[in-house]
Order: sequence, then C-alpha cells, then structure tokens
Amino acid sequence: MAAGFGNRMRPVTSFTPKPMVKVNGVRMIDTVIDGLHKNNINEIYVVVGYLKEQFENLKNKYADVKLIDNPYYDTCNNISSLYVARDHIEDSIILDGDQIIYNPDILNPEFELSGYNSIWTDEETDEWLQTVEDGIVTSCSRTGGKKGWRLYSISRWCAEDGKKLKKFLEIEFEQKKNRQIYWDDVAMFCYPQEFKLGIRPMKASDIIEIDNISELIKLDSSYQNYGEEK
Repeated sequence: MAAGFGNRMRPVTSFTPKPMVKVNGVRMIDTVIDGLHKNNINEIYVVVGYLKEQFENLKNKYADVKLIDNPYYDTCNNISSLYVARDHIEDSIILDGDQIIYNPDILNPEFELSGYNSIWTDEETDEWLQTVEDGIVTSCSRTGGKKGWRLYSISRWCAEDGKKLKKFLEIEFEQKKNRQIYWDDVAMFCYPQEFKLGIRPMKASDIIEIDNISELIKLDSSYQNYGEEK
C-alpha cells in the first residue's frame, strides 16, 4: 500500500512519495521488500498513486515487484488501494510501504488465523487497540485506550478470509459508495461477525511507523533543516 500523499510528512513528501523517503540512507519501502524476500515471499504488488512514476525504478531493483495503479488515490481513503488490488489478497500479507522493518521475522508468512501484527501496550495510546480473549480478537477501539493490543499495518489473510474481504470491499466500494473509510474498517467494523481474527505478537523494536516530520527528524537528523511547508 503506497498510494497516499503522506501529508503529515510535508515538505519532505512534496516531491517524494512517503515510502520512497530515505531514512538514514535507506528507503522505507526497501526495508519492507527486503523483509519479504528474507521470508521467501516473491510475489509482491505495490499499489501506487501519488507521484507514481517514482516507483518505476523499484522494478529495476526488484524483478518480482509489480505495480498496481490506484486512480482513486486523490479522492478516496485507502479502501481504494485494497479495492484495486482485491484480486491478490487470498493467502496474502497486506502491509504499508511507509514503515521501517527492523526484524524481518515479523513478516513470516506462516499463520493459523487471519489478523494483524500487534504490540501489547499498558500505556495510553490513541492508535487502534484490540481486545483479545483466548487468542481471538473480540473488539477494537478506533480511539485507543490502554492495556490492549495495538494494531499495526501488517496483516495476514487466509484464502477463505481473502475471498470474503474481496466480496465486502466490492460491496462497500461499488454498491454503498463507502469510499472514505480505511480498508481495515471492512473486517474490523463493517463485518466483524464474518471474520475470526487473531493477532501476531511482536515487539516495539521490530518496526517503526513514521507518522510525521518530527518523528522523521528524531530518526534521521539530516532532515533537521526541514521546516513547516510555507
């Protein structure tokens, strides 16, 4: 998933799509693709939209990468990105290209239940927070909380769940014209009764999601001179 504007990281993303931004000399999306390769995952689709031409050189570096154009990226939320890739989501890992993977083991393709990589937090968070009982996700809070499993943008979907996800994506996007939601809303909030989701526990040190320019500067001081876009 690499089609978005990355507005919260402007002005860095004014001329570079967020997944292609280098952090300490390495593009974020390279850590994702390299992590997939280390797990012998070699069928990789990158959904592009904003500044999509810059992703073309990925195909020169990675022969197994295919690009999928999202023509709705500038008018719809990221449900549109999974919608255009819906024919490839059975037995799949779905993840964002704008994160840094430090531990490739978190991309291991083996799993029992569909669901998200998650980190337990005792502290208050405003990120999506899941309640898990006996290994099964029983609820999810959009507004966060504490003492729960924080959802991260790496998820696995078995063939059966991938088929259901595709069907519900089509219903929401085509029939209901529900195009301003996250694709994750489909399974977590629109049709939760249709899915039996688990989690894939990981550690905070395994991954970093960079949300804004301030977080980028903390990781890479070379961006210190970037001020707010005027």
